[in-house]
Amino acid sequence: MPPAEEDQKTAPATRPKRRKWRVRLQRRLKAASRSPGAVRFVGRLIYEALRGIRASQRPAADSSDFDAILHREHPAIVALWHGQHLLAPFFRPRDLPYLALLSRSADAEINAAVVERFGIETVRGSGGRVREAASEKGGVRALIRMKRALDDGLGICMIADVPKGTPREAGLGIVTLARLSGRPIVPSAAVTSRRRVLEKTWDKTTLPLPFGRIAVVMEEPIFVPPQAGADELEAIRAQLTLAIERANRRAADLADRKTSH
Repeated sequence: MPPAEEDQKTAPATRPKRRKWRVRLQRRLKAASRSPGAVRFVGRLIYEALRGIRASQRPAADSSDFDAILHREHPAIVALWHGQHLLAPFFRPRDLPYLALLSRSADAEINAAVVERFGIETVRGSGGRVREAASEKGGVRALIRMKRALDDGLGICMIADVPKGTPREAGLGIVTLARLSGRPIVPSAAVTSRRRVLEKTWDKTTLPLPFGRIAVVMEEPIFVPPQAGADELEAIRAQLTLAIERANRRAADLADRKTSH
């Protein structure tokens, strides 16, 4: 048999073996990256990086006085978008206790490791879907935990849009929590002038970069009446979506504004 024909017959047999080897390697690397030791290590790196980035930022002119607002409304439910959440620990008054809601995905383990290093407690569940979530998914337990935390004087940091759902559209979970607790929702955003947007991510995750300006914007608090029915909850959900979007646009405008020296 000529060499060329022999190569053609053996090549298809070796390619599936190579693909299987790559798949196995990828699975092993993924499993290793989710081990407790790896999660702690990566969480520490991200935490230190965020601290350094925050220390290098100058406050943007005309930002909201978040310290005064959060002290006045405490305990409040601070609402922000997926993809805009990395700077959330930097506009929390250090003397106020907070609990942050994180998803139950394996990838969120690293987020939890970072958040807890900032001295913020965590609870796992789906922020947008806690009203509708089945108990086995942790939604009901997360809602109960956050309600108790608010009753005990802890503020809540909560991403308002639904994981893997429509980005920048508030879910009913955060509105339901406000109705049950009687505490206000504070639509919030933080943006740095130097940033990189990961366009391929579903939520357009934004990475803050050092040596820029940071703008923090908070809209007027939103209260949900305890007797609110389905139609009113839906109306407030839409109101909250617009408010967080306004906060993000305003924060970006302030961060990107050219200042004269």
